[in-house]
Amino acid sequence: MVPKFLVELFIPLNTPDGIVVPASTLERIKEELTDRFGGVTAFLQSPADGCWKPLSRAVVHDQIAVFEIMTDDADHLWWSSYRKALETELRQEVILARLHQVVLL
Repeated sequence: MVPKFLVELFIPLNTPDGIVVPASTLERIKEELTDRFGGVTAFLQSPADGCWKPLSRAVVHDQIAVFEIMTDDADHLWWSSYRKALETELRQEVILARLHQVVLL
């Protein structure tokens, strides 16, 4: 079996100053990922509650949407560039992106 890759993007639903990310932005991200990879699963209806503690700072809570993409190729350069563009657009210090190697059953 040839392994595939699963990419998970954790997209905050608010900017750091509390402005809600427009639904149109999330739809555009879905379209971009679908166009490039042929499909995406976007968990948008029940936002997840992210919680993290930066060094020497108080706990930060985020509501997030999770986007999952299956791909044959782990193009690290493209994903790094895409993640950085989203960080700039959504005014985030870091957007979590994870890559898993998977085998389809």
